[in-house]
Parts: sequence; C-alpha cells; structure tokens
Amino acid sequence: MSVAIRRATVADLDFIAELYADEDVRPWLAAVGPYEREAVLAELERFERDPGSGGLILIEADGERAGVAAWELAYERSRIARLGGLAIHPRFRGRRISDEAARLLQRLLILELGFHRLELEVYGFNERAQRHAERAGFVREGVKRKAYRRGDGWVDGVCYALIAEDLDSGTSDRESELAGD
Repeated sequence: MSVAIRRATVADLDFIAELYADEDVRPWLAAVGPYEREAVLAELERFERDPGSGGLILIEADGERAGVAAWELAYERSRIARLGGLAIHPRFRGRRISDEAARLLQRLLILELGFHRLELEVYGFNERAQRHAERAGFVREGVKRKAYRRGDGWVDGVCYALIAEDLDSGTSDRESELAGD
C-alpha cells in the first residue's frame, strides 16, 4: 500500500470534519479541539494564511483519503513543533498507515521545514496511540499524572518526543554515506 501526505485544503474539509465526528474516532481525540466543521475550516484558513504556524496534513493510502494529522509551531526559537489530531478512517485501520504517515511527517518537519524537536502527548488510557508513537520512533519522555479532566475523572498524559537524531536508520545510513563512513 502506498502512503502519502500533503497539506490539507478546504477541498478536504468535509472528509476531515466527518472523520473527526466518527463515533469510532472521536473518543480517542483530545477532549477539546477544532473538530467541528466550522473549527476545521477556521484551522485550514489560518494555516493557509500562515503556513509556518502549522497545518492539517491529509493522509492518503493508494490515492484515497485515509486520515489526517495536525502539527503546530510550539516554540519558534527552539524549532519545536507539537503534533496531534491523528485520525485514521476506520476502514483503513490495521494496515499501519498511521505509522508510515508519521514517519513521512517527521521527515517533512525535520528535514524540509527545519524543526529540531517534535512533541506529542496522548491520554494514558489510549494504549493504541502509545504503541503507535513508539512504533513511529517517538521516545517516551514521561507522564503528566492526572493532568486532564475527562468525563467524571482525571487522566494521565503520556509525553513523547522525537529529535532529528532519532530519525530511523534510513536517514542515519544516508548521513553516514554523506560523511564518507
């Protein structure tokens, strides 16, 4: 299966809004976020006006819309981007599309856009997202204990990051070749 990513446009609005509203997707997203149609439209327009501030990234599998992810500039001086809003349409799950999309997004942000560090945080109960983060090469950095109100209780936030040096061995091998090793 061929996986590709691209910056989402207003033409992708309905797909993204429907995906975020899907009953198999919504419970796994942050409790608060730009998930309603109007909020997604506002994000798309904001990122179009200021592409350096972040973006919604459409994930395609064999040319079909399969999911979405988001990134946002967290700290300009230190070149840190925060990732979130990853959602794969239920009919595309189980094929590791999100893993390949994450690796493509890592390369885009670090190698092309010059970010030094990528951060993400997932709910402690979302073991599937934690496994995904680790498969995609993110390093678990810690837990924010009972950091977020969810329903009637408090849940942990599990923090992950990836820095340029953490990119997978394909990048390391290329760097070694360029260095003459």
